[in-house]
Amino acid sequence: MSATTPTEDEAVAEESAAAPAAAAPRDTALAILRTVATRVGTALLVLLCTATVAFFLVRLSGDPVKVLLPPDATAHQEDVLRHSLGLDRSLLRQYLDYLWGIPRLDFGDSLFYNQPVRSVLADRVPATLQLAAGALVVTLVLAVPAGIIAAMRRGRATDRTVMTGILLGQSTPPFWVGILLILVFAVGLHALPASGYGAFRNLVLPAVTLAVYSVAVVARLLRSSLVDVLSADHIRTARAKGFGPVKIVLAHGLRNASLPVVTVVGLEVGSLLGGAILTEQVFSWPGVGQLTIEAISNRDFPLVQATVLLFAATFVVVNLLVDLSYSLLDPRVRTSR
Repeated sequence: MSATTPTEDEAVAEESAAAPAAAAPRDTALAILRTVATRVGTALLVLLCTATVAFFLVRLSGDPVKVLLPPDATAHQEDVLRHSLGLDRSLLRQYLDYLWGIPRLDFGDSLFYNQPVRSVLADRVPATLQLAAGALVVTLVLAVPAGIIAAMRRGRATDRTVMTGILLGQSTPPFWVGILLILVFAVGLHALPASGYGAFRNLVLPAVTLAVYSVAVVARLLRSSLVDVLSADHIRTARAKGFGPVKIVLAHGLRNASLPVVTVVGLEVGSLLGGAILTEQVFSWPGVGQLTIEAISNRDFPLVQATVLLFAATFVVVNLLVDLSYSLLDPRVRTSR
């Protein structure tokens, strides 16, 4: 009986061994929650700083009443309009009202369109999202194969050709590319429209223009990452086993090289939305970018503040999603957390 019954010391040892195993999942969950809370708090702080800077900077551009009223307006008419817009209140009061409306998505009324800013943005956001999505598709379709081919043909004529194209893509201003595409495909060949919205043909030139710089950035980084990965020991082992170069790159190299590329792609999504300002202006694309330029020209304070905050929120959310995707691409990131 005594031989089969565990001693008191053995029971204590078993309980001590089981305690860390039970506490490990709890510690991991708490660490994840702390990480998420820290990043959400940082994101909120960034948005608060952005909103504050946008609020005070737009008020340095001048008095919007001067723009909204005709040149021969009297001082009384200016005072009446300024009071109706709430611009006669103290700057602190305007700032606090502005911050209070942000969580409720209440950005006030547009001074130029005379309707809620939220409604004005809702009409323009779909066009910008469509343009950014088209540019992202063009970026991935062109950049990924270009980066892979350049890495596989490193030091050869193909690699030099791809790198020359990357250099040109990073050096050329997007608005100049847009004008050049209009001259060639719209004016010269009459193949695609120079402006307009609604059909796929209208999307081609703006999407390509917006994607030129992103294609160069992603392709260059993917090539650099793949070159480093393809010189690793496990790749030499795969070659020794008789695997072909295409299988080695796709099955062993691409995933290991994708972590920095995903980071840049995430940043480029925000850049595509922000960079759409000039592209939309060149192609008369009715998106948030063109709306931002109009709001700045008209000194439409509420609309400028809302568009700036929208672009900032896009960057913050995309960066958070990219960061969370790390653990799916690389288990080492997951375990290190």
